[in-house]
This record gives sequence, structure tokens and C-alpha cells, in this order.
Amino acid sequence: VRKTKAEIIEMITVCAALEGMAARLFVERADERGMADLHETFDRFAEGELADHVLEYSDANVAFHQSIIQASGCTLIADLTDRFFIHMRAIRRVTMRRGGRAETSIVEHRDIIDALTRRDADLAERRVREHTLGLARHVEQHCDFLD
Repeated sequence: VRKTKAEIIEMITVCAALEGMAARLFVERADERGMADLHETFDRFAEGELADHVLEYSDANVAFHQSIIQASGCTLIADLTDRFFIHMRAIRRVTMRRGGRAETSIVEHRDIIDALTRRDADLAERRVREHTLGLARHVEQHCDFLD
């Protein structure tokens, strides 16, 4: 079912809250393998080379968010966000090519990984939430085709 721009922004907003809590739980529960997986996902992407690998990065972006949720150990958050991810995957793929979103995203992901690695739950939660809310703002500003 095709979603309106307002519905997509609402889904992203809900995901921001859920993913923020997942990041907090990740800090408390994730093992070193979970941490290493996040690094492996993004260490291969150099900021200057993103234009040549946007689709690959988009897939890694979704995997990044899902890995935080899975490593949080909260099945309810995983179940709730799974319902949104089909739409989120599509919108993330489209937005990566608009308005410098890919470049912004990779910097924010590295900041998130830093907070998670330092096991700073408050900072990790805030960075994940703000990152996802940034997607909502990006959709609002750059995705008029959804109206």
C-alpha cells in the first residue's frame, strides 16, 4: 500500500523513538561481536566515494539500523519496527541520492558507532533518535514526489 508523505514522516518519527530505545538497550546488552559488526558495516565506506556506491550504502544503512535493534535484545521493538522497515527501506534508498543525505548519514552513523562503542547510553539514544528524525526532515524537504 502506497503511503503518503505525511504517513511516511509519521512512521519515521515512531521509528526514531523505538530505535533510540534500542540504542540504549544495545549499550547495555550488546557483546563485542555486536560492536564489531557495526564497524565492519561502515568502515568500508569512504565519505568521498559514496557517490559510486549509494545503493550498496543504502543497503548497509538498513542493515545498520536493524543490527542495533536486533542486538538490543528487545523482541517487541524488533517486531514493531519490522512492520515499518519495508517502507523505510524504500524511502532510505530514494533519499540517499537527494540533498546530500548519504554524506550526512555516514557521518552520523560514525558518531552513533562512537557513542555505542563508548557505551554511553544517553548519547547513543540521542544520536540515533536525531539521525532518524533527520531522515524525517529530509523527506519533508526533498521528497515532494510523495505528495
